[in-house]
Order: sequence, then C-alpha cells, then structure tokens
Amino acid sequence: MRIRIAAIVGVLSLVLLAPGGASASSHIQYGVQDDAWLLYGPEPPAQRVQILQKLGADIVRLTLRWDAVAQSAPADAGNPGDPAYHWDLYDPLLERLHAAHIPVLISLYGTPDWANGGHAPNYLPTDATSLASFAHAAATRYPWINRWTIWNEPNTRLFLIPNSPSLYVSRLLNPSYRALKAVDSRNLVAGGVTSPRKTPSGVSPIAWIRGMRAAHALLDAYAQNPYPVRPLETPSSGGCWRCTEITMATLPKLIAEVKRDFGTRTRIWLTEYAYNSKPPSKWLGVSNALQARYVGEAALRAYLAPRVDMLIHFLVRDEPNALKWTSGFYTSRGKVKPSFSAYAVPFAQVSRRGTRTTVWGQVRPRTGAQPYRLQQFRSGHWRWAGGTRLTTRGGFLRRVVTAGRGARLRIWSPRDRRYSVTITVR
Repeated sequence: MRIRIAAIVGVLSLVLLAPGGASASSHIQYGVQDDAWLLYGPEPPAQRVQILQKLGADIVRLTLRWDAVAQSAPADAGNPGDPAYHWDLYDPLLERLHAAHIPVLISLYGTPDWANGGHAPNYLPTDATSLASFAHAAATRYPWINRWTIWNEPNTRLFLIPNSPSLYVSRLLNPSYRALKAVDSRNLVAGGVTSPRKTPSGVSPIAWIRGMRAAHALLDAYAQNPYPVRPLETPSSGGCWRCTEITMATLPKLIAEVKRDFGTRTRIWLTEYAYNSKPPSKWLGVSNALQARYVGEAALRAYLAPRVDMLIHFLVRDEPNALKWTSGFYTSRGKVKPSFSAYAVPFAQVSRRGTRTTVWGQVRPRTGAQPYRLQQFRSGHWRWAGGTRLTTRGGFLRRVVTAGRGARLRIWSPRDRRYSVTITVR
C-alpha cells in the first residue's frame, strides 16, 4: 500500500506541475477569513463588505462560536428561537454578507462550559447530541448558508482536548453532519480542518485522516489548513514528502490520502492558508513582495489540483501585535500591502520551454468575462503585449507568451485600474 500511495502522489505531483489544464477547476472558490476584522474592524460595516467585493472574494469563512451564542443551556437546543440562544453578534454580519450575495462557510467551534463539565471551549462536549443540536439551530436560522466545517484544527490540543480522531468523529463530526443534512440535504459538511503538522502534544494530519476513516467519518469534503512549516517553503516547493505533515507544497499527499481513505467523491477544501509579511512580523515571514507573489502561486496551485474546491486566505488586516499574524492585505494601521492587488488579480507562471512561457491569472472582482491586457518590460519600459482580451466567464486567463528566463510580466485590469504583481520568468 505504501508503494501504491507513493505512486499516486508522484502522478499527482506531475499533474499539478503540468502546463495542460485537464485537471484545472474553473469552479474553485477563493475566499478569506478574518473573524476579528469582520466583526470588529475599524471601518464601518458597509465598507468592510465593499473591501471584500474589491478583493473579489468568492466566499467568507467565519467561525460561529457555540460558547458565545449559547452561554447557558437551551431547553430546546435544536430551536434557534430558544431564549438561551443569543445570535446578535453574528446576525448583522451574516445578513450584510447575504445581502451582498457573498457566500459564507461556517465553522462551528467552542464548547460552552455547561456542555463539557465546566472546562474551557477547546474541551469536547460530554455527549454526542449537544453540538449537533446547535448545528441544527444554526442551519435553521441561516438557511442560505450551505457550507459548514466542524471545529478547527482538532488534531492540536490548542483547539481540542482530548484530540482523538475517534472522539472527534463520534461526538462532533458525525452527529453534526446528520443534523445539518436533516435541515437541508444540500448542506455540504467538511471534516478534519487539520493543522499542517503534528505539534508536540498533537496528532499529525495523516494520522488524523486515517483515524477518522477508522471511526467511519461522515463528510462531503476534507478540510486542511496547509500553511508552510519550513524555512524557504513556497506554495509548490520546499515541503517534506517523507514526513506526516501536509502543506501546500505537498498538496498531492493530501489528495492521495483523501482518495485512499474517503473515496473519489470526497472533495478537498483548503480552509486557511497564508504567509506572514516581514516587516511587520517579528518572528517569521517573507517580504511583502514575496508574500504577494505567493498569493498568486498558491491560487494557481489550488486551481490545478484535482478535487480542490476552495482556498481561503487567512486575514484581511494584520493583527496589531507583530508577534502574531501579519498575513493580511492591510497593515494593522490600514496601509494597503502588495498582496491586496495580488489577491484581486492573481498572476503566476505555469511553465517555460525556452522562450515560450505559459502564464495564468484571474481578474476576480465582479462576475463574467473580464477585459485585461498583458504587459512585458522591455528596453527599460513596460510595453503592451497585444491588445485587450477577455478572460473566461470565471475570470481566468491562460496565455503562452514569448518571454525567456528573466523576463518581467504583469497584467492590467482596466475596469479596476489595477496591475497584478510583476512576475519574473524562471
């Protein structure tokens, strides 16, 4: 079996790197997650929605805290109108997103102390019905939301104690899956939502996936947070293929493992991914220019990957503490970073053969085919490489241009009056 899985990984690696588009998905959704900014950001609420629209986010991931909504035990836990439930923190935001036609992915997390014997929110509930009842109530209250994940990074003790895949399946995932499907059979539910590697007291994502399979997990998609974990790791290189970690660089490992354990119909959602920028990061990160480049390369990586339906960028605005997450499109003081344009108009190199280079990109704001122009830097000036062209209906473009190693390219979105990042052909 080990040989077979290695062979599958090898084939998938070639598929992801190949210039052809046979495995590409024009239906992939690119989203963002930033709970603190969405709920409490310094801009007026309407302006936060406008920023999401300017970014062209297809979907927003939001953590719905069970412990915040149900601070006391409800008498009728499946009924969203039970007096114990307080939805007022989330209702205004979710209604604004719904009115703006921005889909939402809800992540259910956080056990109230009344449901786990007085422990912290990262402790499992004591029975297998309490989260499921909350899931039923949430899905009933927000019927327009049809994508759900159960918990976040349960393979680490930071988020789940005990972090046992069998208990995760029996008390959280499977009961909630059944409850969400009972409300609406069209609801899609992802399990796992695993961190990229084993922490000293945690479980590796590979072991977690196999433990979920042994526990007969019910899921429509497997969710993974494929953050980089090694110095110099890029979206497509520098990862460890022999290790039990799963990052964007080793994405074929996840594809092969999910296929092996859950079958060919199970989809893959990449629910958190980003690089900190340095500055302002004090503890890790890459330059602002490199962060922007990796936004485009990660978008291409996910686009080419079989059965990957979603890629979520973590943070819109940097955290004020530079020792924490600085992976946003804005600094904590509101200054726009290069990654903003890189997200709205991602652009990356697919391949090169001599002087023939294949490039890929997307113009995200709005829907439908979008006009764009390609530029190349030659003889000290930016020069247009042909006239205005249209993207596909999904906003995607793929071009073969005459540009050898070292050539500099970028695309221009006239409707947005915005350039992509500049890529240097490798």
